[in-house]
Amino acid sequence: MAHPFEAHHILNLRAPCDSIRPPNVSGKRPASSFSQNGNSNSRNGEAPIPVCSNSSLAAGGSGVPTCVGKDNKKVSWGRSSDVGKRSGMEDSLAIVPGFMSLSCKQVGGCTAPECTYAAEDSPVHFFGLYDGHGGPQVSCYCARMLHEMVAEEWERGGGDEWSKRWEVALRRAYGRADDALKDKALAPYSVGSTSLVVVVSPCQIIAANCGDSRAVLCRGTQAIPLTVDHKLDRQDELARIEEAGGQILYWQGPRVEGVLSMTRAIGDHYLKPWIISEPEVAFTTRSDEDECLILASDGLWDVLSNEQVVKVARNSLREERRKALLNDSSLPPAHSAADSLLCCALAEYSDDNISIIVVDLKSRKRRHQYRH
Repeated sequence: MAHPFEAHHILNLRAPCDSIRPPNVSGKRPASSFSQNGNSNSRNGEAPIPVCSNSSLAAGGSGVPTCVGKDNKKVSWGRSSDVGKRSGMEDSLAIVPGFMSLSCKQVGGCTAPECTYAAEDSPVHFFGLYDGHGGPQVSCYCARMLHEMVAEEWERGGGDEWSKRWEVALRRAYGRADDALKDKALAPYSVGSTSLVVVVSPCQIIAANCGDSRAVLCRGTQAIPLTVDHKLDRQDELARIEEAGGQILYWQGPRVEGVLSMTRAIGDHYLKPWIISEPEVAFTTRSDEDECLILASDGLWDVLSNEQVVKVARNSLREERRKALLNDSSLPPAHSAADSLLCCALAEYSDDNISIIVVDLKSRKRRHQYRH
């Protein structure tokens, strides 16, 4: 059952609208309230994750069905942002641990029904990164509202398969946000934002993307992109825009109507119907080889390749974990990895806003929890 969070913190750090909310795993539907539980100034967080069920055999050859998510009891994250060479910050982030509580069959299907974990609900975590353009209003709105819309649309249902239900919920939520922003009191028609959402359960990663922000999974030493940028170098996007009567004009590169270099975004109502808000949704089953997820705005991806980003994040995580075992680290590993990536982007002279979220998928290996 999906439910709202018990409390939330709205942070105003380097991003104009930065939302981090502590987990709600009670199953209740509390009224909205502000709470000082946890550290509202922290750039990292952890939330306990009960086990779920999937199809793999327990170690030792016992033949007892178990799941890839059974050891994924914790997830932690770090984030880092910088205005870069721009005059202001237009990126916004939303991190909502435990934004829903669902059983395995609702997030990835249950292929080990005999497993005792199959019927247990597990918190599902939401990570959103929104890279605004023309102003911060749309990215701020998405950071405040989109996770709530996703939960509400999932409750409404849609589709027979678990994956179809998620796809429908995400597309409806993106559409709702886009429709709401037709109200000029919320944002001018010339303002828009990318929308990158990653939902993490113990055994599944669901990525929805609209725009040119990107999510990449580090699996072992591999860099696995979970999203594909919506840019004019995609022939399918170019054809869609031209079929709708749009023009591609060149001003510092190809742009829709000479204005926007991306082909999908939330907002930008003056560029409808060529700019659409429909996300592409992808599903990835978690593996024991998964190290981390990196979500970032194009301020990072414009200057570093997927492989470079994964290498920096992986090395930083492993070094901080090693220090933690020796009680020689005050930084959470994911926080350190996000900061390392930011430093690399700045060293490569990125001239855009830069926002990064690193989700540590091996946080269960740590000996203690970090707070600062």
